[in-house]
Amino acid sequence: MEIKFKNKYVLITGSNSGNGLEIAKAFFKLGAKVIRVDKKFTSKLKAKDIVFNLENYNKIPELVKKIRKFTKKVDILVNNAGISKQSITPYQDFKVYHKTLSVNLHAPFYLIALINKMMPNNSSIIQITSLGQKFGFSNNPSYQISKAGLAQLTRCAAFDLKKRKIRVNNVCPGYIKTKMTIKSYNNSKKSFERISRTISGRWGYPSDLVGAVLFLCSDYSSYINGSTIDVDGGWSASGL
Repeated sequence: MEIKFKNKYVLITGSNSGNGLEIAKAFFKLGAKVIRVDKKFTSKLKAKDIVFNLENYNKIPELVKKIRKFTKKVDILVNNAGISKQSITPYQDFKVYHKTLSVNLHAPFYLIALINKMMPNNSSIIQITSLGQKFGFSNNPSYQISKAGLAQLTRCAAFDLKKRKIRVNNVCPGYIKTKMTIKSYNNSKKSFERISRTISGRWGYPSDLVGAVLFLCSDYSSYINGSTIDVDGGWSASGL
């Protein structure tokens, strides 16, 4: 059985670059009609691009109206958009806290709540989480709280949407080379620390996530629901 997504409508947030862009490219190559949502677009792809800042999650109904002008259905939703900002005073920096949770958790909640109404039976929702959902890291509690909440949202939504056979699953990346992690990647000491904790002995790349996402959206994974696939080079297996 070959994985194909011909004439499937796929909505991907945070898809101008990095993980989201690679996921969008993969779906397009397999015949999907891709809808990208991001704050701005500098990359080119044959897709419907909608400029929207997910920090304004209370305005997501307006985003949905724009999507409805393009399509009446969404077969796959990929909640990929995420932000991360460390702070030396993380428990006093409430602006970072609210902004991070707005993009990483509140926006996916609103999107699931509204987009699921456009989804036919046997559709899929994918949440891109993080090692932060499992482990504690210093100076960045807002990010980890948001990703842990996103993982729990996945489990809840899987139960709540089961009657319509809409599956909801997580893809949990380790350290992937993107704009978010480029400082660590370029820091030889930090980069070595990241690599040494993996079994694979290397950083991940956005292309490494694609297989897990496609698999979870395909009929091959029809018995997987409310679950998480780790794409972390073995970090979770080796422990923190």
